[in-house]
Amino acid sequence: MAANAAEHAIYEITPEDRARADLYALVGGLLLSAPSQDVLQSLAGLGGGEGDLGSAINALSQVAQAVEVSSVEREFNVVFIGVGRGEVLPYASYYLTGFLHEKPLADLRSSLRALGVQRRDGVVEPEDHLGTLCEIMSGLITGAFSEPASLAQQKEFFNAHLASWAAHCFQDLETAESAVLYAPIGSLGRALMAIEQEAFRIE
Repeated sequence: MAANAAEHAIYEITPEDRARADLYALVGGLLLSAPSQDVLQSLAGLGGGEGDLGSAINALSQVAQAVEVSSVEREFNVVFIGVGRGEVLPYASYYLTGFLHEKPLADLRSSLRALGVQRRDGVVEPEDHLGTLCEIMSGLITGAFSEPASLAQQKEFFNAHLASWAAHCFQDLETAESAVLYAPIGSLGRALMAIEQEAFRIE
């Protein structure tokens, strides 16, 4: 019984971890699809604190209050899809090699198999999409795939698949020509990456 209790304590999710997971899930979902009216209303009600993260949340809330669903859908298509290609290609393979479906994707798939994470039916994006990686980080923290991953496992996944390129991608999103709502989303993602990288460095 004592061993089971100790094992449970190792994987206990703290309020801070829950907040991290929620941020990853929020950013990931916004990168994968344009927000609905309900999501926009939720974003409009957000309130951030101080620092880069809080400033990004406040900016996102202010923009969400002013935009329409139809304009955000057009923005999403221009920024991520475009005619031929979007302004931002949020894939690890592209940022690390200049091409899609390259070794970073294969390495990621190997990591996901080891973690027991399976691709959802109907998903067309390759797994190295930044939105998918954010959702995976959220799932690792909360235990959505099996049990909550240890901090060491989270750090290993982050360093292997996000640390070297995600902040650069978020910065490109911040400055994308057509980004309105997605500019503060880029700021939010970049701030999250900086916080995570520093926390994992200290750990």
